[in-house]
Amino acid sequence: MNYFFTADEHYYHTNIIKYCHRPFKDSTEMTEVLIQNHNKIVRSGDVTIHGGDFCFLKHRSQITRLVEKLNGSHIFVRGSHDKWMDKTFHEIWEKTFDNKHHIVVCHYALLVWPRSHYNSYHLFGHSHGGLNSIINLKEIQGKRYDIGVDNNNFYPVSLDQVVEIMKNKPDNFNCVKTRT
Repeated sequence: MNYFFTADEHYYHTNIIKYCHRPFKDSTEMTEVLIQNHNKIVRSGDVTIHGGDFCFLKHRSQITRLVEKLNGSHIFVRGSHDKWMDKTFHEIWEKTFDNKHHIVVCHYALLVWPRSHYNSYHLFGHSHGGLNSIINLKEIQGKRYDIGVDNNNFYPVSLDQVVEIMKNKPDNFNCVKTRT
């Protein structure tokens, strides 16, 4: 079983194409490509954590049909457009992998997050790749990454990719190892 992370798919959201300059003629084409890309790398036994702004559908039956088209099982973190989610969905999701990689997923980029002082990883969406230049500022660098589809060629990111990305990032500014 592998884990994958993604956010800001905005399935069936027409205006996101214009807002984020996505290379699709309409929301149907965008949705089809996102589903194909997901299914190219995610297998039936895998788990995908969706970090918010999943879709622009209102009826539960439509959302269920959409999720059924995606390989694997799914964990949803509430985003700013996820009106379809009730209070049983996550605001923040976290898990430790291999007793060493603690990952925290929230729709929003956080300055500090659970266990950030122990160098945990923070994965987020919402910014559609727009925070990359800000996050490179020395004062707020750390083990964080935008998992939104706009930042990842419209594909989910695997756990192995996340670990590799984080190797090249500096420690979190509040990491206890760096305090004097």
